[in-house]
Amino acid sequence: MNTAHFFEESLRESAAAKLAAIEPCRSATLRAIEAIVASYRNGGTVFFCGNGGSAADAQHLATELMIRLNHDITRPALGALSLATDPSNMTAGGNDIGFENVFARNLQGLGRMGDVLVAISTSGNSPNVVRAVELAREQGISTVGLLGGSGGTLAGACDVAIVVPTTNTQRIQELHITLGHIICESVERELHGTA
Repeated sequence: MNTAHFFEESLRESAAAKLAAIEPCRSATLRAIEAIVASYRNGGTVFFCGNGGSAADAQHLATELMIRLNHDITRPALGALSLATDPSNMTAGGNDIGFENVFARNLQGLGRMGDVLVAISTSGNSPNVVRAVELAREQGISTVGLLGGSGGTLAGACDVAIVVPTTNTQRIQELHITLGHIICESVERELHGTA
């Protein structure tokens, strides 16, 4: 395949994946928005976790909530934190308590009943993300999964599972950030938009 053809086919595939996600992801995405809005109305915090590209998405989406996404809305910060952004913490945790526990440990120290954890995993099977969801449920923290393919273990473990209907990792990650933006902007509009 030549580069020009690959360029065009990649964009077409990306667009098709987004359109194919409308119906399968609609209900869960709306429920995720409701859960996050309810948490914020009760003084909660939204935590994000994920590995690799999903860690970057976790950081990106936490920033959208903390700073802002829609520049037409003036609002205060919405408490949000990525659990994947502190290298000292991650390496100490990986070394001392095992990498599978790094997100759960931080959630244990920072999370409170009524908060929300957004667990991002293209496979739905990342052990450290699964453990964080398990810990969240033990602590009364609502869980939202941004997942792909079959949804893996996390599809059944999360309170709300948004499962992107593709197995292509690139398309899953593109949809995660698109859905994440929709969620963040919808939360802003619900909490601070004008009628």
